Amino acid sequence: MIKQAIKKSWRVFRISIPITVGILLIINLLNVFLQDWYGKIFTGNALIDPLIGALAGSVSFGIPLTSYIIGGELLLQGVSLLAVAAFIMAWATVGVAMLPLEAMYLGKHFAFARNGINFIFSIIIAILTIYTLNIFNGI
Repeated sequence: MIKQAIKKSWRVFRISIPITVGILLIINLLNVFLQDWYGKIFTGNALIDPLIGALAGSVSFGIPLTSYIIGGELLLQGVSLLAVAAFIMAWATVGVAMLPLEAMYLGKHFAFARNGINFIFSIIIAILTIYTLNIFNGI
C-alpha cells in the first residue's frame, strides 16, 4: 500500500514539476519587468491606489520577504502606505501566475474563488490596517 502511494505521488510530482518551473520562470520575468514600473503606476488617489496595489501584487506573486523589500522601495518613491499594504497583501495571497496550476489540482471554481476573495480582502485589510494605524497614532 505504501509502495502504491509513493508511485502515485511520484507520477503526480513528475507531471507538476515542468508546469511549476514554467510558472516560476514567468513570475520571475514579470517581477523584473514590473519593478521599474511600480512607482510610476500609482496615482496618489486614496481610492484608486489600493486597487492598483492589489492588482500589481496579484500579478507579481511571490514570497512575503521580497514584498517587504519592494514595499520599502515603493514608500521611498512616495507611494502611499495604503497602496503598499494592499500590494503586500495581494503579493502574498493572490497568485494570478499560479492560477493554472491551482485550477488543475484544486479545481477552477475553488482557484478563482480563492484568488477573488483574497484580492478583495487584500484591499479591505489594507484599508483597515491604515485606519487602525491612524487611530493609534492619534492617541
